[in-house]
Amino acid sequence: MAGIQTEVASQIKSFRDSMPVTHRLAYYDHAAVGPLSGPAADVMSAWSREAAEYGDVNWPKWAKRLSEVRRLVAQGVNASPDEIAFVANTSDGISLVAQGIQWREGDNIVLPGGEFPSNYYPWKALESKGVQLRVVPTDEWGRFTPEQIRSQCDAKTRLIAASWVGFASGFRCDVEGIAQVAREFEAYFFLDAIQGLGIFPLDLKAVGVDFLAADGHKWMLSPEGFGVFYVRRDVLPDLAVSRLGWCSVKQTFDYHDLRLDLKPNAQRFEAGSHNLVCAQAFGASLELLAQHGWGPSSSKLGDQVVSNRQDLAETVCEYGGVLHTDLSPESASGILSFSWPDRDPQQARKHFMDHGIVLSCRNGRLRASTHGYNNEEDLERFELALKSF
Repeated sequence: MAGIQTEVASQIKSFRDSMPVTHRLAYYDHAAVGPLSGPAADVMSAWSREAAEYGDVNWPKWAKRLSEVRRLVAQGVNASPDEIAFVANTSDGISLVAQGIQWREGDNIVLPGGEFPSNYYPWKALESKGVQLRVVPTDEWGRFTPEQIRSQCDAKTRLIAASWVGFASGFRCDVEGIAQVAREFEAYFFLDAIQGLGIFPLDLKAVGVDFLAADGHKWMLSPEGFGVFYVRRDVLPDLAVSRLGWCSVKQTFDYHDLRLDLKPNAQRFEAGSHNLVCAQAFGASLELLAQHGWGPSSSKLGDQVVSNRQDLAETVCEYGGVLHTDLSPESASGILSFSWPDRDPQQARKHFMDHGIVLSCRNGRLRASTHGYNNEEDLERFELALKSF
């Protein structure tokens, strides 16, 4: 047991050494915007120098790295690189689905309540096309089950959409169970994975998700404005390309060949020039996460994230706090919602920030979101702030 604990401590230290934010802050806000990893910051600096000194001379090298990053994403979720497209953000990916499916009047979409606006507005807007939006109520902990999703489905259900992890509650849903419901009703399944991708295991081939979107700026420790979109190969023909550009077609670099001959893979959704500097950073952070245990079938990194959240939850309770997150292992995530009934959450957040601890407020409560590099030093700083709370 001592040997295992030593190994875990060594892994956390190694990860922590790659996170410059730890020099200044106890950072518990990854569900909002995560800090850049050291490797991501380094490659962005190097790219900037190259672009400033050489213009586009090194473009072929940057483009090659883009392909390597696509492969890293695919490896992380057990998908094919041809099923991965790069998008500006999660909302961008969701809109590709909402605008690309050929909806029929009378279709319905089923999703749980309490979704982040990005996973609500694109579906709500389809009501103008005669598509009904059915929202499944969640309980006070943000929980819902595949059976509750099933109860709202029928022969007209065209798509089920859900967030892997609730942004306010921290509830991690049963992705496999929901995918099974979607198959029962021959409906598509879209997963907003932004609050879980990069830390928790997800085997897309085994689970059966049809579409997925996530941005890299949270748990994947990358810049804002660069994310991923997954479309399962079998449903690619079902999704029309709502935005076309020079990169959508097979003959990308033959600017005089104007045939509308779409690429035979997810890259048809990448209409124009890529954000190459953010791609370099994203790749560097993905390699760091994989090095520390993130993978499609299991994730030591995810286990550490949950363990760190548990330590934080126990400390909150020790000082009279009230938890608003279900800590059950089957729905565990990195998000913890909590409050003190007699304290204003915004003032409480400021108190913690004054002590170098970064939290958010969501749904009228404090929200902490741990990562694998958080350690006892961060927890001690948190506890010290509580003593003067």
